[in-house]
Amino acid sequence: MIRTPLEAAVIAAARATGFPVDCVECDPNLADTAAFCETYGYTPNQSANTIVVASRRPEGLIAACVVLATHRLDVNGTVRKRLGARKVSFAPAELTTEITGMVLGGVTPFGLPPDVPVWIDADVMAEPYVIVGGGSRSLKLGVPPQALADLAPAQVVVGLANAVQET
Repeated sequence: MIRTPLEAAVIAAARATGFPVDCVECDPNLADTAAFCETYGYTPNQSANTIVVASRRPEGLIAACVVLATHRLDVNGTVRKRLGARKVSFAPAELTTEITGMVLGGVTPFGLPPDVPVWIDADVMAEPYVIVGGGSRSLKLGVPPQALADLAPAQVVVGLANAVQET
């Protein structure tokens, strides 16, 4: 399989953790969580999304948050307080790409710039195996969650996200 330089760097960063890494190829049109899970047979609680957040007041504070697809990131509570900002929101797609070099649907905690903090919701750690972005919309990585927690800038955060109640 021919990899882009970004995908190769992401895979190398994931493998550098010493944990097993599964490369899961996917149709870029099916990279969004619901479509990916339905098409490729994964459950939403196995899918961990990496969401870049950015402060608006003051500007310039960022973090990459890893949460299960079954959860909603607590942007106005836990994230805002951890960033020490008055206003925080999901980073726009353009800013996410500028910071990470990755497009939405492929963002991963592996291979991020070292100055980007990675916060992992504690519920991610309860899963035996999770699927995260692979640096592009064509690739996902399957890893034990400890591989995420072992990244140098990563911290596991209780209450970073809240489970979404099914109706």
